[in-house]
Amino acid sequence: MPYARPDAVPERPTIIRARPIVTLGGAALAGLAGYVNAVVLGYFHVPVSHMTGAVSRLGTDLATRQHQDLVVTLGIVAGFLGGAVLSGAVIGATQLRPGRRYGAVLVLEAVLLVAATLLLLDGRSSGVPLAAMACGLQNAMASSYFGLVIRTTHVTGIVTDLGVILGHWLRYRRVARWKLLLLSSILLSFFLGALAGTIAATKIGMRALLLAAAACAIGGTAYGVWAHGQPRAVRARAERAERMRALSDADSPGRSRSSGPPARRGG
Repeated sequence: MPYARPDAVPERPTIIRARPIVTLGGAALAGLAGYVNAVVLGYFHVPVSHMTGAVSRLGTDLATRQHQDLVVTLGIVAGFLGGAVLSGAVIGATQLRPGRRYGAVLVLEAVLLVAATLLLLDGRSSGVPLAAMACGLQNAMASSYFGLVIRTTHVTGIVTDLGVILGHWLRYRRVARWKLLLLSSILLSFFLGALAGTIAATKIGMRALLLAAAACAIGGTAYGVWAHGQPRAVRARAERAERMRALSDADSPGRSRSSGPPARRGG
């Protein structure tokens, strides 16, 4: 988030050079999520790309005893959570880094969207939780990049962070332009994706989800080919660094608990 100090995250040159790619990738994923959410909203009037509305709908369905809708809405929340769990298991990290298994996650998302499409075309509401799982899978792909929390399936935090950045500009007259561009791109792309999804759903119905599945499959395959083409030495260094960070994170709580006040010298 923009609240972090600028020096809170080390400025690695390779990661800085990746900023345009991160911006384009984040915008593309946000557009995809807005598209999927808009298409599924045409079938069941509860969002699948973010859980605030779904959890609120849970309370409404429970209070009004809409048991059939309650089951579907509960499936949305469980599906989104399950997708995030699966993404965490596949990628195994929260910080955005080149070379991680994002391609595999995108291919899994494509499979889920195809399955959701087939179920929805058959009139089965169980396809809605699968679409939510696909969104949860995507949303958990990366959590942070240079102090920013990156979420691509909902824009509440994006709008909040944009407001904070603009507030900092009003007070300090300076702003990280790349952060402003990244967040604005995600917000605009989500809107355009929702617009495209609504138009596609009115034209071809739930088959519109197949277009999103195709985009995920193509993007995931392309990323996998790129990552596999990286020099073996570069991949090995990245894997070693990742293992060291994981060991450091695992050891940190133990060190903090075992550390106590410095012993006094005898005198």
